[in-house]
Amino acid sequence: MPSLDSSASQIKTLSDKVPADAAIQMLNLLRFNAHGEYPSGTDAHPCSGRDAYARYLRAVADSMATVGAHIRLQSRVLHTLIAPQGEQWDEVLVFEFPSLAAFLSLLEDEQYKEAAVHRTAALMDSRLVCTTEA
Repeated sequence: MPSLDSSASQIKTLSDKVPADAAIQMLNLLRFNAHGEYPSGTDAHPCSGRDAYARYLRAVADSMATVGAHIRLQSRVLHTLIAPQGEQWDEVLVFEFPSLAAFLSLLEDEQYKEAAVHRTAALMDSRLVCTTEA
């Protein structure tokens, strides 16, 4: 079953488990649709899922900078060595945030919310794992 968005209960659990003042990294595992799957009525030109995700990254760049976040790593996946059979990912992306509060404020940003249409159109499946440096 594809996982594309977090629920309110998942955000609550995140808030309960993550220290408020620690810098965090959000590990994204991304599997792209062959073609961006935009809702009808959206004026986005047809493109690949990967290109739709690139639109998303461009659209959220200012919002990310405002909260002090940046891309720490962006890599294409070549092969998944250890995983359940059939599990595959196209890209790994790590965003770094100065704090959990910065991440949560990004989720409430109007520009970020508007850009989410590109993310949703781009992705067949995803995982988002909150980490901090050991």
